[in-house]
Amino acid sequence: MKRCWPWLTALAVLIADRITKILAPGIPEGGTVLISGVVGLRYAENTGIAFSLLNGYPRLPGVFSLAVIIAAFLYLRKKQLHPLSLAGLMMMLGGAAGNMIDRLWFGYVPDMIEFLFVRFAVFNVADACLCAGCALVMIRLLFIKQ
Repeated sequence: MKRCWPWLTALAVLIADRITKILAPGIPEGGTVLISGVVGLRYAENTGIAFSLLNGYPRLPGVFSLAVIIAAFLYLRKKQLHPLSLAGLMMMLGGAAGNMIDRLWFGYVPDMIEFLFVRFAVFNVADACLCAGCALVMIRLLFIKQ
């Protein structure tokens, strides 16, 4: 079980991402507020990558994501990592896999989470887990000694 938890983390992120993306088209036109002035839901389809970069080439980022996931897996599978780094990397793996599936299958990534207090891109659970995972790895590298 000790060797299994990292993969379960990635799988949990992927499942949460899939569920929210399946439900996202049901968000009412114009969106809905979850916490007034803070966060809401608005459905959007992103055919590019972060901040709609590479619009018009929807499957290219998906192919790139697949290559990065495979390379990361091959490189990291034999490494002994700090649990915080491993958790962060698995969150990033689950998020990357979720967005990759959408790009390759549909040609776009469904986004649905919107900050209302600042003008920012609409994003999804996979994006949030990618950022949170990156933050965990950075915390480990910057503040926790080996």
